[in-house]
Amino acid sequence: MKPDLAGRSDQLSADDGASKGSSSRIGLLYVVVAVLFFSTSPIFVRWAQPFNPVEIAFWRLTIAALLVCCLGLLTHQRLLLRRQEFPRFLFYGLITALHFLFYIAALSYTTIAHALALTYTSPIFVTLFATFFLKEPLPLRKWLGIGVAVIGIAIMAGFEPHYNSCSLHGQCMVLGDGLGLLAGICYAIYSIAGRGERTRHPIFRYTTNVYGLAALWLLPLTLILAFTHTYPPTAIAALVALGIFPLGLGHTLYNASIRKIHATYANLIASQEVTFGILLGIFFVHDIPSTTTFIGVGITLVGIIGVLI
Repeated sequence: MKPDLAGRSDQLSADDGASKGSSSRIGLLYVVVAVLFFSTSPIFVRWAQPFNPVEIAFWRLTIAALLVCCLGLLTHQRLLLRRQEFPRFLFYGLITALHFLFYIAALSYTTIAHALALTYTSPIFVTLFATFFLKEPLPLRKWLGIGVAVIGIAIMAGFEPHYNSCSLHGQCMVLGDGLGLLAGICYAIYSIAGRGERTRHPIFRYTTNVYGLAALWLLPLTLILAFTHTYPPTAIAALVALGIFPLGLGHTLYNASIRKIHATYANLIASQEVTFGILLGIFFVHDIPSTTTFIGVGITLVGIIGVLI
């Protein structure tokens, strides 16, 4: 009898290992596809002009919320929150609204390369938050990674030929880079929230409420700014695409991936949005980074990877 029990135990362990391996592979696939969707975001934002950043963020979030709500209904998920959960999700919605607003606004003032690289400093802020607020120890290698990332940002900022001028779209890059950093801080909090809620809510309930409440935060400003410009069909199409692809599908797949794989691996792969976004910007909107920007972005990515691994 004992050998039989041992054999069954070994079989159960093997099955459990195979199940975890399969789940990890699915999670990795989710985040890889998510990055491909993410990378289209800067292009669609540029094509969505003359919509202003508040309108773009609002409609993007609204369309994404409707999409994931429909997916939730099709999969028979309960989408309504309990009363005691609402204040927490209201905060998540505010952080999400600010992240998208800051990121979209950054693209109006600085280059795609700067906006993406600075937004993806979020792993640095996650690490620092964990150190200072959760009192988690920070290994030396992560401090080194943070230092390398800061050097990369300094190269982008301090040696950028037009950094202190207002030549890009008639705006100052320093403002855009500041907004990019704020987007990164909000993205860090957004990522922590998504990881923390993974066992409490199915994916479509979580995303429907976060995207929907984020849109609700932006609604008053959107109503004030509405009908102050024309509404070209191409810009409307870009707005719809923003809601469906990089957010409705991309961010939802990202949130699904961190339920199956460690957030470190998901963030590491997601950071490659910087690479793909820059390449798409070169080909589709002729946003060609300077040599200095390439060097700075490359060093920043090395630093971010150093923080993640």
